[in-house]
Amino acid sequence: MKRAGILNSEISRVLSYLGHTDCIAIGDCGLPIPDETERIDLALAFGEPTFLRTLELVAQDMKIEKIVLAEEIKSQNPQVLQGIEELFAGQGVEVEFVSHTQLKHQTKSCKAVIRTGEITPYANIILQAGCIFA
Repeated sequence: MKRAGILNSEISRVLSYLGHTDCIAIGDCGLPIPDETERIDLALAFGEPTFLRTLELVAQDMKIEKIVLAEEIKSQNPQVLQGIEELFAGQGVEVEFVSHTQLKHQTKSCKAVIRTGEITPYANIILQAGCIFA
């Protein structure tokens, strides 16, 4: 039995096989997930688990070099954006903003999409894996 880190076996498995520049996404409960992309469904009820808590735990187990967010989060969900900015502050993580339509399209190339119970708009992120050695 694991002593620390992500306990969810599906998330743990996906994180363990990521290579440099591979991507995963974390989304709210309404984010459409392409049929060809693995779905890891954590949604238990509206609001549970939250997007930010899920992101926080995944970020503790994953080396992240870049994140992709929907441009719309700036005006439609500034609270979640602030939480994301606080989580990655000072870590040298590149931030890219694209349209929500483009973000949804990019999930097709993700290794998996983690679905949360989040019910606030545009609470979606793509995480690009960094390299763990110099």
